[in-house]
Amino acid sequence: MKILVVGSGGREHAIVWKMAQSPSVEKIYCAPGNGGISSLAECLPIKALDIDGIVKFAKENSIDMVVVAPDDPLAAGMVDALEAEGIRAFGPRKNAAILEASKAFSKDLMKKYNIPTAKYEVFDDSEHTVEYLRHQEYPIVVKADGLALGKGVIIAQGFDEAQEAVNSIMNDKVFGSAGSRVVIEEFLVGPEVSILAFTDGKTVVPMVSSQDHKRALDNDQGLNTGGMGTFSPSRIYTPEIAEYCMENIYKPTIEAMNSENRKFKGVLYFGLMLTKDGPKVLEYNARFGDPETQVVLPRLQSDLVEIFNAIIDEKLDAIDVKWSDSAAVCVIMASGGYPQQYKTGYEITGITEAERDSNIVVFHAGTKCEDGKYYTAGGRVLGVTALEHTLDEAIKKAYEGVAKVSFKDVHYRKDIGIK
Repeated sequence: MKILVVGSGGREHAIVWKMAQSPSVEKIYCAPGNGGISSLAECLPIKALDIDGIVKFAKENSIDMVVVAPDDPLAAGMVDALEAEGIRAFGPRKNAAILEASKAFSKDLMKKYNIPTAKYEVFDDSEHTVEYLRHQEYPIVVKADGLALGKGVIIAQGFDEAQEAVNSIMNDKVFGSAGSRVVIEEFLVGPEVSILAFTDGKTVVPMVSSQDHKRALDNDQGLNTGGMGTFSPSRIYTPEIAEYCMENIYKPTIEAMNSENRKFKGVLYFGLMLTKDGPKVLEYNARFGDPETQVVLPRLQSDLVEIFNAIIDEKLDAIDVKWSDSAAVCVIMASGGYPQQYKTGYEITGITEAERDSNIVVFHAGTKCEDGKYYTAGGRVLGVTALEHTLDEAIKKAYEGVAKVSFKDVHYRKDIGIK
């Protein structure tokens, strides 16, 4: 098979890395890809949001499957455009990707179908929002309705902070059109767990659990980021919780989407909060999470291409998806200053040394390759992932890998996996 993967981050590197292990794969392309991906796939100068460009390349090069990994092209209807030209595409169609593209839609869906989530209100006018916030209990959560690269959620500790969040999202448009509407949500208390699930719109197969560290600094301090590291499995996601979630969250979500004539086929990400009143949905993502993918896919023992094909053909029930019992930890090495201002273009050394250990994989997020050397090219630069028998061993191994890699102004958390 000839496969084209759309995207350029650590998630896409992990997907390409896993697909490259399939005996059915003849060649992989990635658009636009990154420095690390270029060692496994031919990177193309086509932007991830260039729907016409992706369709044109897939047709002209007889691509057997296009895997659309990021949220933006899914929400823009890339899968629909590919299917309209008879090209096999992995990922939800536009009318299903709305589950992530509009927080207001997903909250309304959960309310309508009794899927446990936080209480909320939706506003499209900043003055009404601020007036509502005057009479609420704090802390409270302010969310931009649309896609904001994982950064459109602000936890306000008091009214002044909430008002400032509303002004920046709705009036100053810091997230562009994603902030035309806001969702104001009650603040839930409890540990967070990420569950990715394969689904063909009929069958739901949850992947192994993981937990993400969103804050930039140790002890969950500092600004929210796209994720500073992950570990799998979660220490708190028990078989009993998994069973409850399957019956009350996972299956009902798929059934709800079917009832709305929005069949969801692809990977559905459930961001969960384990509250004293039971698990509740914080958010849905319509694709693999980043950096959760970097710890989940290394634990997958089954053929990822086979799974993707089964989902496209709605035959997921015929696949036995197997996982290893090992633990995985991914530490993100970021550019100094991320998630705000940072500089790029610094040479990266030590990746080869780190990967001499067969239990370590370095996934590239923001890198470029020139003359055989890697350079920083983004906020999140690398995800150093280690697999071991236990979480504690995987944490130790991941940081051994991190210690071998260096670039100017590198920043990473020292407490990934310790939650």
